Amino acid sequence: MRVHPHTRFELPGALNAGEPPEARGLSRDHVKLLVAEGSTVTHTRFDRIGDHLWPGDLLLVNTSGTLAAAVDGTTYTVHFSTPLDDGTWVVELRDGGAPMFSGTPGQQVELPEGTLTLLAPYQASPGRLWIAKPPTPDVLGYLRRHGRPITYNYVGKRWPLASYQTVFAREPGSAEMPSAARPFSFELVSHLASQGVLIAPILLHCGVSSLESHEPPQSERYDVPTHTARLVNWVKANGGRVIAVGTTAVRAIESAAAGGTVAPSRGWTDLVLGPDHQPQIVDGLITGWHAPEASHLLLLESVAGRDQVQRAYDAAIQHNYLWHEFGDSCLLLR
Repeated sequence: MRVHPHTRFELPGALNAGEPPEARGLSRDHVKLLVAEGSTVTHTRFDRIGDHLWPGDLLLVNTSGTLAAAVDGTTYTVHFSTPLDDGTWVVELRDGGAPMFSGTPGQQVELPEGTLTLLAPYQASPGRLWIAKPPTPDVLGYLRRHGRPITYNYVGKRWPLASYQTVFAREPGSAEMPSAARPFSFELVSHLASQGVLIAPILLHCGVSSLESHEPPQSERYDVPTHTARLVNWVKANGGRVIAVGTTAVRAIESAAAGGTVAPSRGWTDLVLGPDHQPQIVDGLITGWHAPEASHLLLLESVAGRDQVQRAYDAAIQHNYLWHEFGDSCLLLR
């Protein structure tokens, strides 16, 4: 299945953030923030996001921690994306920085401490993603010894794993950082709490995000705990807004929604939000800036409407906002 967002733009290469803001002399929460609400666009700084939130608003934050999910082998680099229930993993092979589409079942990839064996194409993305037998059953320990964070060509050098963790990270499991929450600092979280903004945890482990144009997101593990479900329902019943920090948080909470309320839920989600599946719960979204034609744009359009998303992206390019995991931020409010 191919997905086609309506938002259209061309991304100049100069707007790819090639390093963390700390390397540019900024603290995490001093990146730029664009706030889009109705027909109004406001340019500010992320540490001032509280100016646009109300007491009683609820932020849903993803507590998934980022893995050192890239392992360099003799010939290929393997990106470990998602563990499956039978002990196999969904992986992506990279050759010189580009996805490799020519693998065959039974092919072995030499890695430190052993070999990875390709078993079958992964149905969500045949040709690019594979189901594979890892070199060892303890993949998380293996990645701690031999892995590094997944990086792409727009990042000029390799940065330590700490650069890819958010302040909310608790349970390691994401192949790539749930990056919408990266601009939060502990000081900002404390400030928001003191002004009456609520914060609740949610979990979704991200797979690899190097999706081809119009490729839908793959199935991912999620967990909406009981206390979060109760708090969401209480906030909605009392007129507050539920604002998801990242597309991952939107996907997780909407996977647990039915009839306008949320029940505790965990497992796998293949939910794709868009024109045919509007969100029931989320009233706003904090997000980074996504690549042209990315399927995530459909989710943004489902939350805020295509006109508002287009207006935000046009303004971001005009005002030189930076893209990707180390870039600037956006708050979309219905």
